[in-house]
Amino acid sequence: MDVPVGTGCHDAPRRFHDGLASLRSLNDRLRAAFGGLSPVFWVLWFSLLVNRLASFVGIFLALYLREQHGFDEARAGWVVGLWGLGGTISAPIAGALTDRVGRRATMLGAFVFGALSVIAIAFADDPALLVVLAFIGGAAQQSFFPASNAAIADVVSPEDRPRAYGHFYWAMNLGLAVGFFIAGFVPSRYLFWLFLADAGTSLLCAGLVAWKVPETRPALVEHEPFLRGFTRVLRDRVFVGFAVLHLLALVVFTQFQLALPLDMANHGLGSQGFSWVMAFNCIGVVLLQPWLTPLLRRVDPSRLLAVSVSLFGLGYSLNALVSTLPMYLVGAAFWTVGEVVGFPAASALVADLAPVAVRGRYQGVFSMVWGLALGLSPIVGGQVMYRLGAPALWWGCLAVGGVVAAGHVLSARSRRERTAALAAEVGPDR
Repeated sequence: MDVPVGTGCHDAPRRFHDGLASLRSLNDRLRAAFGGLSPVFWVLWFSLLVNRLASFVGIFLALYLREQHGFDEARAGWVVGLWGLGGTISAPIAGALTDRVGRRATMLGAFVFGALSVIAIAFADDPALLVVLAFIGGAAQQSFFPASNAAIADVVSPEDRPRAYGHFYWAMNLGLAVGFFIAGFVPSRYLFWLFLADAGTSLLCAGLVAWKVPETRPALVEHEPFLRGFTRVLRDRVFVGFAVLHLLALVVFTQFQLALPLDMANHGLGSQGFSWVMAFNCIGVVLLQPWLTPLLRRVDPSRLLAVSVSLFGLGYSLNALVSTLPMYLVGAAFWTVGEVVGFPAASALVADLAPVAVRGRYQGVFSMVWGLALGLSPIVGGQVMYRLGAPALWWGCLAVGGVVAAGHVLSARSRRERTAALAAEVGPDR
């Protein structure tokens, strides 16, 4: 019997060596993606993953207020906006505490106070008390990020920061994806139990940080007084310009807080349908982040941010044309890709622009931008929907996205020059 050339036992050694080469190639790719990062980073990564497995209050608060307490869109928008306003006010304070008291203590306080406020929201009935608790809860939740982002900058080298912040954002979305998938099976009348699960994971993460995370704040850095440190941040025109543009982008992106679930509910899609959209978003980030991040690492971050906000505006503008769950998912696909493209680039850019002595304050202002967006988004979205209708809001998202994208492109050169000057001043290992 003739044996075809290139088959049979004579080809086995070649196939074996090809298999080994493939394994080595896979190992090299995994090492490039995940290797070389500090153990402290991975503890923070895991704590964020656990916390986001049940991070429900900020997302479901609008539905909870309407269905459990009878709030209309405008009233719910003000209360949810106070959740974001709390984060806006607390973020710079948390940034200062991060520089002065330490990263570890600030993270512990954020987790513990966040858990207590969420438990109180679940049991509160008085509308005035809900307003106060929403403010406190948002303040506590947002306080974690200046400290965690500064700790990452402490333990990760500048060249690895885009990769590290990409992994951090990936963990957040993996946890949210699993959480939203579970929440998709929970009827709206049981949102109370989701809130208690949120508090439980916060307390678990507090224990993990207390056990495994040491203080990472550089010991030899001279820390500036509270107000002078913030004055230094606010006088950085390049950073402030970035912060303003990023705020506008986030106001568009965070329309999922109030406008999206209420618009879906108006089309007969309640909390379960909204949960599927958010789970789709998070799963999309989980799948795309490891693939896109290596491809984009050499692209100028300002261009990535311009593409990102353009995708936010385009994705939300499609909501003006849809009324079914599959079409809402199409819109979500656009702003999901926008997240993957832009958010790791934004975090790495902030870390690169921040001098070591005020690293926490830069991160505090960056988190304040998030908090301000979380506050403005439901207020703006609720008022526009109430007065002009949902289509006006969705087309407005498209217009704002285009203007912000142009601003990022025009700012690219000044950001590169500012980052290079700071790196030359303090050295590559800052």
